[in-house]
Amino acid sequence: MKARKVFLLCSIALFANALNGFAQNPIIQTNYTADPAPMVHNGTVYVYTSHDEDVTVKNFFTMNDWKCYSSTDMVNWTDHGTVMSYKDFSWSRGDAWAGQCIYRNGKFYYYVPVNQKNGGNAIGVAVSDSPTGPFKDALGKPLLVGYGYIDPTVYIDDDGQAYLYWGNPNLWHVKLNEDMISYDQELGVVKEDLKDENFGYRAKKIDNRTASYEEGPWFFKRNSKYYLLYPAGGVPEHLAYSTSDKPTGPWVYGDTIMHVIQDRGAFTNHPGYAEFKGKSYLFYHNGALPEGGGFKRSVCVEEFKFNPDGSIPLITPTREGVPESASNLNPYNKVEAETIAWEEGIETAKSSAGTIYVTDIDNGDYIKVRSVDFGKGATKFTASVATASEGGQIEIRLDSKEGALLGTLHVKNTGGTLNWKTVSCKLTKTKGVHDVFFVFKGTANDMFNFNWWKF
Repeated sequence: MKARKVFLLCSIALFANALNGFAQNPIIQTNYTADPAPMVHNGTVYVYTSHDEDVTVKNFFTMNDWKCYSSTDMVNWTDHGTVMSYKDFSWSRGDAWAGQCIYRNGKFYYYVPVNQKNGGNAIGVAVSDSPTGPFKDALGKPLLVGYGYIDPTVYIDDDGQAYLYWGNPNLWHVKLNEDMISYDQELGVVKEDLKDENFGYRAKKIDNRTASYEEGPWFFKRNSKYYLLYPAGGVPEHLAYSTSDKPTGPWVYGDTIMHVIQDRGAFTNHPGYAEFKGKSYLFYHNGALPEGGGFKRSVCVEEFKFNPDGSIPLITPTREGVPESASNLNPYNKVEAETIAWEEGIETAKSSAGTIYVTDIDNGDYIKVRSVDFGKGATKFTASVATASEGGQIEIRLDSKEGALLGTLHVKNTGGTLNWKTVSCKLTKTKGVHDVFFVFKGTANDMFNFNWWKF
């Protein structure tokens, strides 16, 4: 997003000021992200996203890779950069759309839709030893090929059977084999009979039916009940859901769970669901970032509660997002600088060695980190920084960008933009839980790079 830096600085400043400093949605501000796919693994939520490029080609979705962000508290998100590109499939020509990742037997399997070099939709599967990649093509060919074969969602049931659902404007599923890279050939591909009682009603027919289902299914199980969330109703899309007592239906239509987003909306939407530390979260996307819209979307999240009967309430999209952190951040462990609740002006980048860091830092830019627990008191701040220029300063402030100044870290020339040096400064002793703002000051543009910090 660097090409629009000056515009973004003005626009995001107005955007944040309008929210009185309480903005949390969209949860990622350094890139346009869409189609959120959360996965909880070992106490961490990983959100895999598609990526809308800054420059839209031919007024259509311009999407070349997938990104990953993680959180242990649902309010601060760590950027893991690009984890896979459509180019990692030798048989693909592009269109890196909505996918989902799942863990099984020590491996992470990422199911994604792309278009083939010889034309046509296909679903590929990639595998990695790490939730943050790198992912590699597991088959050397598509797992599934067919018109409308996009937006896969995957789930492993309690008995170990895995299911893959997908499709626009129709809905299909297969039973995956235990290897997760093949499926039950005897059962084959099952096409759902899209009826109004199963998937709601729309006034305008599509494929000679009026069922409201559109695309982007999200499949999960809760308390012995199976759920399908999906965009519905045609363009512009709202979010709806259906339930079943069995993983393969029959499905019973539930209701709308999120109306069409009129303000800050995009004409598509895409649901993702995660239960984390006893709370339920709906992920979705809108067009709320500066210059955002239908082809430049942004991932958001809302906390919600199921009704006592297991039904899903109507969920209102908000700018505030998750109201409270699921846990406080420990500042006495090393924290990646790209762990962000909200930011203005900065970008993230990845070095050839694989290091993710904060860059493009100008005077007045800042990073907000929520719910930092200082305990009995912090007296020192340490950071890893690099610059080939005169550098600048990091002001450490509490609870707002103009809040109490704890200390100022001076960053001087380190001999190179990736020549990392560890520097420290003293602080006014700080106790308790606070939001922390790193406010960047200096006279030059692109003053320094910022790798990690700790108190």
